[in-house]
Amino acid sequence: MSAAGRTAGVRSLGVLGDPVRFDALTKQHSRTRLLIVGWGQGGTAAYFASLFATMGETPMLGLGTGTAITPGQIARGAGDDYLAALNAAVAAWGKPIFIRPLAEMNGYWNAYCAFNQNGSSRGADYSTEEYRKAFARIYLLVHGGPSVNRRLRELGLPPFQGTLAANANAKVVWNPQGYGDPDLPTNSAQSYYPGDAYVDIVGDDIYDIRGKAEWASADDLYAAHPGKPFSFPEWGLWGIDDPSFIDAMGAFVHAHPRVELVSYYSGAPGSTFDLATKPKSLAEYRQVISPLGG
Repeated sequence: MSAAGRTAGVRSLGVLGDPVRFDALTKQHSRTRLLIVGWGQGGTAAYFASLFATMGETPMLGLGTGTAITPGQIARGAGDDYLAALNAAVAAWGKPIFIRPLAEMNGYWNAYCAFNQNGSSRGADYSTEEYRKAFARIYLLVHGGPSVNRRLRELGLPPFQGTLAANANAKVVWNPQGYGDPDLPTNSAQSYYPGDAYVDIVGDDIYDIRGKAEWASADDLYAAHPGKPFSFPEWGLWGIDDPSFIDAMGAFVHAHPRVELVSYYSGAPGSTFDLATKPKSLAEYRQVISPLGG
């Protein structure tokens, strides 16, 4: 069965923040809670397990780096102990789970972007090539199993020292912005794509900022990866009450049957994204988005 056939009609709704409050507010059933951790945070399978227990039926764990590690170092195996702990925790969880490493990589505000805001390079260890290798290594170690080192050798990467559980339940999300910032050809989303063999789901983060949202870039990302399920790990209203944005998301989901996950950012009370402060959008969300999850 094709990827499109497997995912048609599947809508996992989620939120960053308190799902109990958000679900009461929106009347949606949040199957997924997004949490984002810095590289090295926790660092044990027990720590990850304690997080997963608070993250709904299908957790979504985001991995950042800060200044703790570079893409090149990850590619060369410097983060393997951390990834081994995550592999063990995913195996213990034993149910579907989203792992979202190094998201919005083509945005300069992330330490693992290859470019500074002015378009200058951050150096060889941050190049798009090193990012692609790092992402592939993360993918292979999270999924684990007996073929990890063979596949690492094929990529010209150092082997993993040890054994890893096989995690067929994990879905690794590759999640750029539709447009790079800085908007350079060498900082495009596709410049960071590690290849179909190392991505389970393609994601796009989309926000309504001053009444403008980049739906064309979402269409482009969807079309560029016809064999992959699609997702919106983050989407939100940036300080405005705009029900047309809610309607546009509903229309996108209905028109694009490979959309598997739609996760609102954020449910934090009083934040600039809080739907409690946006009555028109909240009413539309209840009518258009919440029913998608069943």
